[in-house]
Amino acid sequence: MSFVLMILLSLTALQLQVDTTPSEIKRSQFPPEFMFGTASSAYQYEGAVREGGRGPSIWDTFTHNHPDKIANGSTGDVAIDSYHRYKDDVSIMKDLGFDAYRFSLSWSRILPSGKPSGGVNIEGIKYYNNLIDKLISKGIEPFVTLFHWDSPQVLEQQYGGFLSHLIVEDFHDYANICFREFGDRVKYWITLNEPWSFSVGGYSSGILAPGRCSSRQKSGCSMGDSGKEPYIVAHNQLLAHASAVQVYRDKYQMEQKGKIGITIVSNWITPYSNSKEDNDATKRAMDFMYGWFMDPLTKGDYPLSMKTLVGSRLPKFTKEQARALNGSFDFIGLNYYSARYAQNTKHNCKINKSYSTDSRANQRVERNGTYIGPKAGSSWLYIYPKGIEELLLYTKETYNNPTIYITENGVDEINNENLPLQEALADNTRIEFYRQHIFHVLRALREGVDVRGYFAWSLFDNFEWMDGYSVRFGLNYVNYKDGLKRYPKRSSQWFQKFLHQ
Repeated sequence: MSFVLMILLSLTALQLQVDTTPSEIKRSQFPPEFMFGTASSAYQYEGAVREGGRGPSIWDTFTHNHPDKIANGSTGDVAIDSYHRYKDDVSIMKDLGFDAYRFSLSWSRILPSGKPSGGVNIEGIKYYNNLIDKLISKGIEPFVTLFHWDSPQVLEQQYGGFLSHLIVEDFHDYANICFREFGDRVKYWITLNEPWSFSVGGYSSGILAPGRCSSRQKSGCSMGDSGKEPYIVAHNQLLAHASAVQVYRDKYQMEQKGKIGITIVSNWITPYSNSKEDNDATKRAMDFMYGWFMDPLTKGDYPLSMKTLVGSRLPKFTKEQARALNGSFDFIGLNYYSARYAQNTKHNCKINKSYSTDSRANQRVERNGTYIGPKAGSSWLYIYPKGIEELLLYTKETYNNPTIYITENGVDEINNENLPLQEALADNTRIEFYRQHIFHVLRALREGVDVRGYFAWSLFDNFEWMDGYSVRFGLNYVNYKDGLKRYPKRSSQWFQKFLHQ
């Protein structure tokens, strides 16, 4: 090796070291085509639930029928009113320097009856056309999610929604309309958001719509079967996803030249101890959260651990369904927020069969009296930045390095309405959260992970499901007591600076 080459290599190594210091993280360290955006969803942002011809969704029913399940009995009836304020909101994105905006379509705003036979809502189509056109006029790439948990209530009443295989055809028809109406401008499609959360939160713990679980003692929980229903709902979501991808690839992709994927959520899970038992439990815990969906998408079947432990309660794919699922994505959307320790649990035959116990892995947030990371506003969110890098590397190694977009990553604080505005805007924890997580994404990118974008959750404070408005995830503060006015937090200013460096 020549001396000159040795010097060049040393300088390169030094540059890499300097470039990957969190405090020095800059947009320019990423490839020019790497996208930075923010993420949202229809029910959390839009409001206007009875305007523009929109039909009710399961979240309208859940929040109104079970106010005890939502912090302070909140609803998304008004949310942050982006239905009326989208033009100003898009201008805020543009001013901050974001490349892309991920939002979801409200199924019941486009098809109030859930089906094309009941009529397509022209006002709903017009609203989303206007939003998409506004984004493109500002140079912002639309990333559109078809389903972010708000299925039409009418389908829930007719056949149980995602508990029935009938949902697959109706989702196929809904997706077809969206591709037809918006696909000439939308180049990035996401079929489903976090099928794990929808299945477990809606059909095991009962904390999300439609609020089904096995315990009658749980307040506001409809009687279900948490040993079977989460698996049925996940299965039907996967089949609905595959069906939507098939119609896109068969009818639209060649002409529209877009890409289609799905968004999966996962914690990073690490062993509670060095024991073989806890290491095995960690793998099972990952299988029951991440592999539950990633294995069918990349291999056409569920993880072996799930098939073994869940047994006959786990639905089976036909050969045709397995073929349709395997490879049914151009990219994977990955949502990451938090991490857990996994500890082996011994099997107890007396325990009722339930998703929460099937993995035989006890997930914990503390070890020897120390938490895995600082606690955020939400009870489930502990800050563990390295986990996003670990999850990306795990995906590369386990699932043949798929193209990935980080479609959500963010942190919240408790909404203290008595805090003076200037104090509420001083969100230094969020700045450090983003700095550290983006740093670890960059490290994963340099380790060869095919990650191409990062979306912050979220541009604005908003309706946060069971937490209502009791926590704030936004880069921008929304004043719920003064006309939903938007104010930039310090993290918004940090992002603006980062994106222009």
